[in-house]
Amino acid sequence: MMRNKILLLVALLATLISCSKEKEIYVFSTFREPADKGLFLAYSEDGYHWNDLGGPWLKPEVGQQKVMRDPSVVQGPDGTFHMVWTSSWRGDLGFGYASSKDLINWSDEQLIPVMTDTSTVNVWAPELFYDDEADRFIIIWASTIPFKFEKGEEEERNNHRMYYTTTKDFKSFTDTKLFLDPGFSVIDCVIVKRGAKDYVLVLKDNTRPMRNIEVAFGETPLGPWTDISEPFTPFKSEGPTVLKVGEDYLIYYDSYGEMNYGCARTSDFKSFEDITDQVSLPEGHKHGTIFKAKHSVVDALLKQAKLKTEN
Repeated sequence: MMRNKILLLVALLATLISCSKEKEIYVFSTFREPADKGLFLAYSEDGYHWNDLGGPWLKPEVGQQKVMRDPSVVQGPDGTFHMVWTSSWRGDLGFGYASSKDLINWSDEQLIPVMTDTSTVNVWAPELFYDDEADRFIIIWASTIPFKFEKGEEEERNNHRMYYTTTKDFKSFTDTKLFLDPGFSVIDCVIVKRGAKDYVLVLKDNTRPMRNIEVAFGETPLGPWTDISEPFTPFKSEGPTVLKVGEDYLIYYDSYGEMNYGCARTSDFKSFEDITDQVSLPEGHKHGTIFKAKHSVVDALLKQAKLKTEN
C-alpha cells in the first residue's frame, strides 16, 4: 500500500514538472486587409517559418470605423492575454482592448480613451509592453495633434509623436504623457528589454524622405531614448515586432514598399543582417506582434481552426 502511494506521488510530481515545463510556441498576431474582419493568428516553433492559424478569432466592434489593425498581444503574469489595436484610421481618441485566457474566448471589447485633446487626428498602432520590474503594462501609440510640433515635409495631420499610459489592471490608467519626440514624425515603436537598465526602442521614422525603421537606446522602458541609428530596412517599411531566438533578435517588419514581409537579424542592435529570404509567413499576413503561448494553447487553436473549416 505504501509503495503504491509513493509511486502515485512520484507520478504526480512528474506530471507537475512536465506541466511547468510545457513547451512554448511563438504566436504572431495579425490582420488582413481591409482590416474589418478582425484578429488572425500564425504560429512558429523556430521563429522563422510561420503557419497560418486563420481567423478571425475576434471581430472588431468598437471605434468609429470598427477595424482591427496592428493587434498587439502580451501575456500577463497571471496567464491572461491582453490585446490592444487600432480601431479607426482617424477620429477615435482611444484604442480597442480585449483580454482572453486561451486566445479563443475573448472578453467584451472596450474603447480605451487616452487622448483628451479633441483636435487629435488619430490613435495609431498601440503597442503593449509588460514592465516586470514595476509590475505594470505600458501602452505606447502614435498620435497627431496639428501644429503642436515642428514638421518637415509631412502634412500637418501626419506629423506624429509617440504617447503612453500605464496600467496594472486595464481598468484604471495613468494620465497620458509624451513618450517620444525625436524631432521628426515617428510611429510604430516597440520596446525591447535586454537586461537591467538596458532597453532598445525599435521605431519607424515616418518622415516623407525616410519611412523606414531605426533603433534607439535607453536605461528604462520609458526612455529617454538616445543614439537613434541609421535605418536598416528598405524604403516604406513599418510595423516592426521583435523576438529573441537563441542569442539573436529577429526584427520582423511589413515591407509595404516591396510588397513583402521583411526580417532583419541582429545580436547587438548595431549591425543588422537581412534574412528576408530565410523566413516564410502566410499569404496576406500584416503587421502585429510576436509573443509566446503554451503548446496546449496552440493545440486548442489548431483544433478550433479545423472545426471552423469543417463547418
